[in-house]
Amino acid sequence: MEKMNLMIRNGTVVLPTGLEQIDIGVKDGRIHILGKNLLNDSEKIWDATNQYVFPGMIDVHVHFSEPGREHWEGFRTGSHMVAAGGCTTYFDMPLNGIPSTVTEEALSKKANLGNEKSLVDFSLWGGLVPGNEGDLEALAESGVIGFKAFLSATGNQDFESVDDITLLNGMKQIAKLGKVLALHSESVAMTDWLKEQKEKEGKFTADDYLETRPIMAEVEAVQRAIYYSEITSCPLHFVHISSAEALEIIQQAKTRGLNITVETCPHYLLFNHQDLRERGTVAKCAPPLREKDEQEKLINLLIDQKFDMISSDHSPCPYELKDPKVHNLFQAWGGISGGQFTLMSIIELAVKYDIPFESVAKWTAQNPAERFGISDRKGQIKEGKDADFAIVTLDKSFTVTEDNFYAKHKESLYLGHTFPCVITGTINRGNVVYENGRVMGSTPYGCWVKPVVTEIVSN
Repeated sequence: MEKMNLMIRNGTVVLPTGLEQIDIGVKDGRIHILGKNLLNDSEKIWDATNQYVFPGMIDVHVHFSEPGREHWEGFRTGSHMVAAGGCTTYFDMPLNGIPSTVTEEALSKKANLGNEKSLVDFSLWGGLVPGNEGDLEALAESGVIGFKAFLSATGNQDFESVDDITLLNGMKQIAKLGKVLALHSESVAMTDWLKEQKEKEGKFTADDYLETRPIMAEVEAVQRAIYYSEITSCPLHFVHISSAEALEIIQQAKTRGLNITVETCPHYLLFNHQDLRERGTVAKCAPPLREKDEQEKLINLLIDQKFDMISSDHSPCPYELKDPKVHNLFQAWGGISGGQFTLMSIIELAVKYDIPFESVAKWTAQNPAERFGISDRKGQIKEGKDADFAIVTLDKSFTVTEDNFYAKHKESLYLGHTFPCVITGTINRGNVVYENGRVMGSTPYGCWVKPVVTEIVSN
């Protein structure tokens, strides 16, 4: 009987078909065998009694700002943080590094840093910005997971939002390259105009901020992007959707056969606009946290399986960029720091609303892997796939503190929040990277995960 590198015994394993009490044998970084009461000898044994074994989370939306802004969040601290939350693969967005990931040279530089420093596996987004349409093919051939563009102001002059012509040209080319375009969808005309009106009036409250980024701005941008997708055949992925009306339009387009997926984030499900009123800048993001009734609509849509996946949109910065003593709410950096808490957030909702754990695994692992071309290795607990696991217990709770939050900067909307579960272990390709409250960070186990190569579509 073959000797394993790792055996996970006595756990409740979350499979696509449901929960099963089975053992898992890991050899050479992959799942070698699944079965009941396996007798294989092993170098290491993990007793998962009274614990759930989920596939390692795939977070398709994080902002680790290296190179250039490692003091915001870099590969080392960021990967430690997501590992502590059960994430074994993350997709880093292209816009906050210096340079932004809009050329093959910038991509190569970022990939080298990730391979050198990341504790867990990662993929990299490329950017679509005005003027880099000629770089898209080289980025695709070099292994980007997809492309990201903004339909609203980015707050970053090095990664500008796309105008309509850039968007159409880019979408046509991305479709030809067999890639997916991820979109931040808010109408720049609406949001900029409304913001200017508020600034002229000297109105900077939480309510004023919400009014500058209304649901209709998200709806307009989503609808416009769908129209463009129809005429370019470009696959789309809508990031951090925050309103039921926008999701309804996306669902209608999917029903018509368009190649579209959609995500939302835990902060839109666990929090609402009242938190911005009470907590201020740590709760500022774009799109903004919505009113409580909209939050409840999103939760119901999640229960009804209308979202394809959940991502963190971890968007950190040094506190001085959010300090209310320095910046009013409009000036402060907009982003939620919380990439450690996505899986626990969805488990919290699953416990509260009786959502099957296999749905949690689908939103956080299986669907991301399938959508972005890495399901040959990632996304499910299945023989032959990478041995990526998040091990969870419901026997304890977890209250977020500065001490147990592994991000570089500790200010977060999640501070003080209590989850009804604890991540007891995270395993990436058979390597235990987090165990019982401690990041096992001496070795950067992570590597760049590229998608399955797709053929360029000829004209």
